[in-house]
Order: sequence, then C-alpha cells, then structure tokens
Amino acid sequence: MFSHKRADFGDGFIFGAATAAYQIEGGQTDGRGSSIWDTFAGTPGNVHNNDTGKIACDHYNRWPEDLDLLSDGGFDAYRFSFAWPRLIPEGTGAINQKGVDYYDRLIDGMLERGLKPFATLYHWDLPSALQDKGGWLNRDIANWFADYALTVNNHFGDRLESIATINEPWCVAFLSHMLGVHAPGYRDLRAAARASHHVLFAHGTAVNALRAEGAKNLGIVLNFEVAQGATGKPEDMGAARLWDGIFNRWYLDGVFKGKYPADVLAHFNQHMPDDYTDDMAIVSTPLDWLGVNYYTRGLYEHAPERGAFPLRKVEGPLEKTDIGWEIFPEGLEEILTRISADYSTLPLYVTENGMAETEGTDDPRRVAYYDSHLASVIAAQKRGADVRGYFGWSLLDNYEWAEGYDKRFGLVHVDYKTQARTPKSSYRAFQALLTGANRSKVA
Repeated sequence: MFSHKRADFGDGFIFGAATAAYQIEGGQTDGRGSSIWDTFAGTPGNVHNNDTGKIACDHYNRWPEDLDLLSDGGFDAYRFSFAWPRLIPEGTGAINQKGVDYYDRLIDGMLERGLKPFATLYHWDLPSALQDKGGWLNRDIANWFADYALTVNNHFGDRLESIATINEPWCVAFLSHMLGVHAPGYRDLRAAARASHHVLFAHGTAVNALRAEGAKNLGIVLNFEVAQGATGKPEDMGAARLWDGIFNRWYLDGVFKGKYPADVLAHFNQHMPDDYTDDMAIVSTPLDWLGVNYYTRGLYEHAPERGAFPLRKVEGPLEKTDIGWEIFPEGLEEILTRISADYSTLPLYVTENGMAETEGTDDPRRVAYYDSHLASVIAAQKRGADVRGYFGWSLLDNYEWAEGYDKRFGLVHVDYKTQARTPKSSYRAFQALLTGANRSKVA
C-alpha cells in the first residue's frame, strides 16, 4: 500500500490512468486506415519479436471491462488518445462513421461511470497517407492536424474534460526522425530539425483553431528527463546541458518563450525550415495547462566522435526498471518545480509516470516506485508547483512500441493469449488510496 492519503494532494486533485490508442485498441477494422506504426511494425527488425498492434489489448471490443477497472479502482479520470486513422482514414477528407461511433461509445461509457475524459489528439499513429506526403517534414501538416482537431472537437468536444494536442513531441520528432527508434524510423539530422519545429507549429495551429471554435481546457503533453553529467568535468556537464536542450528546453522554450535554445539551434540551424521564426508566435500560443510525463534521469558524457550531437548516455548506478531506466523519483519534483519557477505558473498534470516490471501480478517494486513519485508530487506542491492531477502509466500491460509486448507497464496484467485482465498489487494500492478500501476487501 502507499504511504499517502488522498487528502495529502489537496482538494480537487485528479487521479487517473493513461493509455494510447495504438498500444491497446487493436480493432484494425471497421474502416480504420493504415498508420505509420502499422507499416513500421510490419517491417522486420524494427520491433522486438516483430510484434504489431493489430490486436494489442483488444480495447476496441473490451472497453467496457477496462472502464470498469478504472471505476472500480476509484480513479477520477481516464487519459486516452484518439486514433487519427480510425476517424479520418486518409488523414484528410472523408470521416469514418464507425470510428466516430466507437469513440461515442467510449466517451459515453466514461461519463456513465463518472470518469472525466482527458483526451489526446495525437499519440504517434500518423495516417500512412499523410506520411506519403512527407508527414512531419511537410509544413502542411499544421493545417492537416488543425482540421483533424476540429473534427474531434465537433464530434466529441462537449463531452471532453480536456484536450491535449500532442503527446511527447520529442518522441514524434527526435526519437523518430534522428534516432530512428520509432516510426517512421528516420535517422536524418535535417528531418529531425524540421520535424522538431513542425510538431510544435502544428500544436499551436491546432490550439488556435480549437479556441476559435470555443474549445476549453487545452494543453500539450511534454516528456522530461533529468539530464546530469556522468562526471563533474566541464565537458560532461556540457554534454548533459546539450541533452537537456534537445529533450527538455527545445519544447519548453518554444511553447513558453517563443524561441528555441541557442545551443540546440547551433546544431540544427542550417536545417531548419525557411522563415521558421515567423511561426514562433503560433508555437507559443497560450495554453490552459501543461502535461508532464516523467520516468527517469540520464547521465551523459562528452563524445566528440558522435558527430552532430557529441554526447553519449552512460549507465547509472541506481536501481533500474525492466526497461533499464534508473529509478530517480526526486527528478519529478525537480521537473515540476523547474517548470513552475522558470517557465509558467500554469496548472500542471503528471500525465504519465510508471515503470516496466516483470510479468506477474505481485509487483512490490512498482508499488514502491509509485509511492516515491507521489511523494515527489506532494513535495513539488509544497514548493509552489500548481500540480492538479496524476495519471499512472499505464492502466494495462500493452504494446510498448519498439519493445513490442516484452515490457509491461500496466497496473492491470493482460494475458495476451486470452486477453484476461488481472489487477496487480499496484492497482490495489491505488484502489486503497482512492477508495479507502483495504486489500482484504478488494482482493
């Protein structure tokens, strides 16, 4: 069980769990179009065990059971994402009514259970037809994305608690276009520079379009890593500072200051889109809240042989999750207070936080992970950060992108052969915190 009480987080604090469409839905039928993750996963060697999201957790059919798990766990909200190709199979143009009907059922199901729908418009599943037109390398994606955002708002906006435009733009841009780890799998400096701008330009364009239609409670979800030098040597501290710029400051500075950090631009500048500075007022369109995803820290050393970005991540000494990430809960307090002190006093939501752990349902390390990170939320609040909510990642074991089904982040165990759901100890810990029930009552 956790060492905290619900009252410790303040009145009105929202607890939820999070998922993403491609990772859980399956249901690649009923008019849904192809996404870049369908083709990336279908290419041998890109994903562990060549796993795909074709079935995933079959949430497309099993959503009532999954919403019941949220409700029974005492959660207030469900953070989910819309699948762009399910709603608009070609990315633009004709709407798939069966996709609309599915999200109607899902959202109404949340409301019937007293769950607040926290929606994300884009969690990485770009329609393949738009990738054919250049995807995030094409400036026109800002308008494609804004039109899609308006489609979502027109059909569902009156029932949504909030809308996040994009989940983790660093992953959309750098991880996917520079490091090649995620779809579309590019390893190209020019592509990374352009995607890193266009993803924020599309975000701002969509926020303006939504606000013009009266949409409320709009934000973006950024992911953060605490970057530290592998040693105290100036060159290693400089490497950590550069990585902080690539991972954290590019998006914070763009969204809140209307400019990009000079140290990263020194590497990107000649590859940036023409006249990109003219877009920065749109990139920095005011928001209503910011989502914070946090998992780990990284230690970096100077590595001049690595070319454009002369740094290397080195293994740290701390206890690690099954995916190899160090457990560093104080980093969450650091990130939340840094944002509040240096960038914005906007309401903050921890929109993802969790750990990969072994397959079983008894997961004491995950319970301890959540407990320590919840303590960091409370500590950040005491230091003045306006943290309004916390979403555990993830409700279900699911398709973990390039890791396939090998890594399990779920509060609920999923048997991928039978699709049976079994709550883990970590789910029970949240249930006890949120409902006051003890283990004997809920086992």
